[in-house]
Amino acid sequence: MAQPQVPGDGGETLALPCGETRSVRSLDLGMREFECACGDRHAVVMDVHPPERFVPDFLVEVLREAIETTSEEMPEFGTAHLLGIVLEEFPESVVSADVSDDGDVGAGIVWVTDFDARRLHEVVVELVVELMEHAVSHADDDAAVSEFERRMLEFDIAEFVEAYRAERDLSEDDVYA
Repeated sequence: MAQPQVPGDGGETLALPCGETRSVRSLDLGMREFECACGDRHAVVMDVHPPERFVPDFLVEVLREAIETTSEEMPEFGTAHLLGIVLEEFPESVVSADVSDDGDVGAGIVWVTDFDARRLHEVVVELVVELMEHAVSHADDDAAVSEFERRMLEFDIAEFVEAYRAERDLSEDDVYA
């Protein structure tokens, strides 16, 4: 949860899932994770990051066509919705702050997770697959449902994330502290 801004402290302070704190102004747009005083790495996501950070363009397009959002501020399915799904599944592992009034941050919403960037990527893909499985389970086409289930048994999330991160060049060396 975000704490109120204290003059001179560099903006709002997030109480991280690990118990440490971090100023939202210490997070920048290029940061995907940071090493915390607790010894772990925590993933950082901002609403301005594209959902393609986690899944390919074609899948983002499918999700946007298939999922009707209820938010007037965010009418198109995107990163905020993906992180909302993560927050719903792992409420104790994600903190967020509305930093839209803080022009020094460069984003509207910031999320920090107990997971490192790679694990968060895997979690997002796992949850998107679950979302797709749920949608396919409502299809009237038993053959399509069976085919989807068969393909998902062959789908290796960790392998996908590794290949996708390599394709997008999301290496450990690119992480900012």
